[in-house]
Amino acid sequence: MQNLTHDIEEYILKLLEGEEENYISLRRKELAEMFECVPSQINYVLRSRFTPEQGYLIESRRGGNGYIRIFRITYETPEDKAEHIDDIIGDRITPHDAHRLLEALQDRELITSRERLLIEIALKQADEILRYDYEFSQARRGKTQAKVLKRMLKGLMLGKDMKAKGEEE
Repeated sequence: MQNLTHDIEEYILKLLEGEEENYISLRRKELAEMFECVPSQINYVLRSRFTPEQGYLIESRRGGNGYIRIFRITYETPEDKAEHIDDIIGDRITPHDAHRLLEALQDRELITSRERLLIEIALKQADEILRYDYEFSQARRGKTQAKVLKRMLKGLMLGKDMKAKGEEE
C-alpha cells in the first residue's frame, strides 16, 4: 500500500510541475481507475500528502460532475506568508504537531535544517520550563508554544524576504 500511496503522490506532483497555473483538476474516480484502487485511497493520499502545511489546498466537489482541484500555495507578499503561518499553526499547537509542521516547512525549503533544529530546541526548552510552572495547564502551554513558534517563523521568513529584497537592489 505504501508504494501505491507514493506512486499516486508522485503522479500528482508531476502533473502540478507541468502546469503553468498553480492548480490542477482531477477526477477521483478516473484516478482510482488509473491506479486500480478504491477512491478512498485517493482521499488518503490527498489528506496526508497535500495539506496546507505541505503547501497545498484541496477543493473538492462530489457527484457525477465532481472534481478535485489541488492548489499549490504561493505568496504574493511577505504578509501573505505570515498569514499562512498564522492559519496553519492556529491558536495552540502540540510538540508533535510543531515537529511535523517544521519538517514540512523544511521540505518546502521555507526554512533550513539548521533553523528547524534551533526552533525545535527553543520550543522544547520553553515546554520544559512551562511544564514545571504549575499555573500553566496543557492548554496554556499549547497556546504559548503556538505564539513562540509563530514569532520565530515570521521573524525568519520576514528576515529572509528582506535579505532577498536587498540582494535584488
